[in-house]
Amino acid sequence: MNVTSLLLFLGDLGGGEMLVILMAVLLLFGADKIPNIARSLGRGIREFKDATNEIKNELEQSIKDDPKSKID
Repeated sequence: MNVTSLLLFLGDLGGGEMLVILMAVLLLFGADKIPNIARSLGRGIREFKDATNEIKNELEQSIKDDPKSKID
């Protein structure tokens, strides 16, 4: 399943709809809390990226360290 099929409902989202969504977020959270929310979201994304890179590096290292068995 690709990303375009998952986000298909956003295909016809125009400027007016985006403005309404932004205003609703502003009214719900307030102007002072939006930067904190964005900052914490950014930290979460960074931690997720770091964790996936760490797992990827560990897998690559284990593949390099694993002795290859030779069939005689």
